[in-house]
Amino acid sequence: MIGKTYTTMLGDRELSIETGRLAKLVSGSVTLRYGDTMLLVTAQARAEKSTLDFLPLTVEFEERHYAVGKIPGSFHRREGRPGERAILSARITDRQIRPLFPKGYRHETQVIITVLSADQQNLPDVLGPIGASAALSISDIPWGGPTACVRVGMLDGEYVLNPTTEQLTRSSLDLVVAGTRDAVMMVEAGAQVVDEETLVGAIEFAHAGMQGVLTLIETMRAELGQEKFNILAEGDLAPDLVPELAEAARSAGLRDALLTLRKKERGANLKALRDRLIQDRVPEGEIEGAEERIVALKAAFGKVEKQELRRLIVEEDLRADGRNSRTVRPIWIEARALPRAHGSAIFTRGETQVLGVATLGTERDELLVDDLTTEEGDKFLLHYNFPPYSTGEVKRMGGQSRREVGHGHLAKRAIRAVLPSFEEFPYVLRVVGEVLESNGSSSMATVCAGSLALMDAGVPLQAPVAGVAMGLVMEGEKYRILTDILGLEDALGDMDFKVCGTAEGVTALQMDIKVGGITPAIMREALDQAREARLHILGKMAEVLPAPRPELSPTAPRIVSLKINPELIGKVIGPGGKQIRELEAMGAQITVEEDGSVRIFSADGAAAEAVRARIEGLTKTARVGEEYEGTVVKTAPFGAFVNLFPGQDGMLHISQMSEERIQAVEDVLNVGDTLRVKIANVDDRGKIDLIRPELEGKIAPREARSARAGGGDRDRGPRPPRRD
Repeated sequence: MIGKTYTTMLGDRELSIETGRLAKLVSGSVTLRYGDTMLLVTAQARAEKSTLDFLPLTVEFEERHYAVGKIPGSFHRREGRPGERAILSARITDRQIRPLFPKGYRHETQVIITVLSADQQNLPDVLGPIGASAALSISDIPWGGPTACVRVGMLDGEYVLNPTTEQLTRSSLDLVVAGTRDAVMMVEAGAQVVDEETLVGAIEFAHAGMQGVLTLIETMRAELGQEKFNILAEGDLAPDLVPELAEAARSAGLRDALLTLRKKERGANLKALRDRLIQDRVPEGEIEGAEERIVALKAAFGKVEKQELRRLIVEEDLRADGRNSRTVRPIWIEARALPRAHGSAIFTRGETQVLGVATLGTERDELLVDDLTTEEGDKFLLHYNFPPYSTGEVKRMGGQSRREVGHGHLAKRAIRAVLPSFEEFPYVLRVVGEVLESNGSSSMATVCAGSLALMDAGVPLQAPVAGVAMGLVMEGEKYRILTDILGLEDALGDMDFKVCGTAEGVTALQMDIKVGGITPAIMREALDQAREARLHILGKMAEVLPAPRPELSPTAPRIVSLKINPELIGKVIGPGGKQIRELEAMGAQITVEEDGSVRIFSADGAAAEAVRARIEGLTKTARVGEEYEGTVVKTAPFGAFVNLFPGQDGMLHISQMSEERIQAVEDVLNVGDTLRVKIANVDDRGKIDLIRPELEGKIAPREARSARAGGGDRDRGPRPPRRD
């Protein structure tokens, strides 16, 4: 038999992992199946060590439209660049496996996840990390796993392990957790405002639920695992340099350089100190071995810098910009910063600054999704831009990076939880976060700026949302949780824990760990400290904009809504769309739903009202007893035709024009005259009989007068067709 299959229960469904049947030339290859969702996951590394000074790991998540029986909708009818969902799925896997490669591992490594089948109920994003863990575990690539990844939902107050897509639509929580046997490695969540203790409970539930998967992968590794290839240990170049350089750096003012308040000056001071120390150890004019020694000294200085910063934090509760572990950087905010944008705000925290801009649009502006999901469109868009000038650098600018996609998605989840429903506020919303300065936590500043921009536009958010990034430094048994981390603390620390929410609870979070994992106790402490910081930031936001503005921004377009009889939709659209084109030419966009809901969208409020009046006229239905100020449009021997509203005429019989008998209609009315009329009858064919309300009761109904004359209805003559 070709291949071997391992199975376990994950939630209430079976997970199977097969290896040895597909893609056998790669170092590690597995096929996963969960329901009718199937993935092929491969892992391969180059034998030669890279010259790069970072881990050259890439994770690709390949969606194939054949997985759901679709042909791609692109012009070339084949898959193109990964969409947002594929990028986010790849990032989940990357963040799970990256911390467990050995220090100093510099072999180019590639993990490719290909979705072969998708049942649209069992999401593949949490299966990819499991496949990557299994493929790496049985390969010859040095890696410290296994890990596993699961999703947790919450239905009726109960946690659900790996909920289906349908269950997620009813869930108040969407939490993804990755971990090892003993600790949590990565967390990502979106929530409908849940409290911190509920989140910690969900994380513990997820960690317990993944244990069976970890056992399965450990069994695979024990039975099929290959021998791992050897790598050079980090620091082999000059391990003796660090202690001596550390002593010299401290004597030369390393502490003062690290505690420089501003980022640019701090970087310049540290570089100047490093260059002086290197110059003392590489004599001028020395050529042989100088380049290698300079590289080693720079690496050693980086370690010394990291060690001293961590020591200051853990032992003295002192950070690079002089704050203690619980202090948020100074904040200033400006609302309505742009004159023509629908909503805008500048949020600045320390040396991180984001311009948030909100734009209101129609249903035609919603994002159409063409991936393996059943989504039809997205009415809330959030885009995060991170230009190189925000960090004082010069870099090539191309398309949106994966980091920008991930940061934007986190901010989007944070704000989405407090948006009004589309029925309450029928606008498509777009928020753009322009990062103008970045020194840590720009995604969290985007949450704050985006929330303020929407409130500035007059979007009725349920509550303001703020975000803060928490850090962690662990040295043995000692640790320190850091509020509102700097970029330096993110780079040299052990955790990046982003928490977003309202004053009532959490709406989104994301945690990445660089160490072996953290305990629930540390997580609780981090969430409590994050809540304290979040309330402080929300207070600063409330000083500038405590609630959404009561009126839409003057520059924001208006939407006028009305309901018509669904049977009359054709009158609004007209033959070949002629009528609706004429209406839109009046200065508006119009959407018509099958249930008769009509939305009129225009930057000109008067134009929107004019279009509404026209549509009401086109679709109005005459009812007995209603009165109108009508205009005579035609006369005949038996009466006058009176226009009541656009597209609808009624007939006023000659017998109903005067208390006295008249010989000719023109004795009383002529074309163009206006008069008050009342609908007396509407027959089965929609023909309308009118009377003059001021004469009601003073003259006999037309039928009675006609009968007394002996003429029945003959005197009325043939009725012309109704005017349309």
